[in-house]
Amino acid sequence: MPEVKPPLSSSVDSGIMPRKLYAIGAEFAGPKELFAAAEKVRDKGYKNWDCYTPFYIHGLDQAMGAGKSYVNLFTFFGGMGGLVGAFLLIVITSVYVYPINTQGKPYFSLPGFVPILDLVMILASAFVTLFGMIALNGMPRLQHPLWDWEAFTRATHDKFFIVIEVFDPKFSEKGAIDALREAGGTNLTYIGEDE
Repeated sequence: MPEVKPPLSSSVDSGIMPRKLYAIGAEFAGPKELFAAAEKVRDKGYKNWDCYTPFYIHGLDQAMGAGKSYVNLFTFFGGMGGLVGAFLLIVITSVYVYPINTQGKPYFSLPGFVPILDLVMILASAFVTLFGMIALNGMPRLQHPLWDWEAFTRATHDKFFIVIEVFDPKFSEKGAIDALREAGGTNLTYIGEDE
């Protein structure tokens, strides 16, 4: 007889837990309730958790205690790398490797290089920013455990969620459930992932 697998998401009240727990999630009634709950969860000391909303809620990142994003560093260093790389490429090729006397102008003519330097700097910063952001987001991810949670399909329509992941150093099953209940969460759910 084939072994019956427990579901990947199940209500906390049902007592059925997935084999490999990914997180515990809770639903909230609206943006005000979610905002207040985010502050409470942050104050409990959790680090690996997130809020999911159908629209932007101003100040939610501060309520969550989210730190500064490092994407701007990718942009800066990508732009500087593109600028220096383009400058070296232009100078080495047009001054040293293949100097051409064009209308009596000097081989090193910075005003003629500016449009190319500007374009390469912008392109390099854009590409490094894109790939840096993709790396920071842990993408590409073709399957996410939250997608198996039936209620979570409404996260882009009209529902508000907080999910505390098991990777949090402070995570305990009872502690996370209590924190979400104290914050006003409903529909508390175990969220599992495939082994």
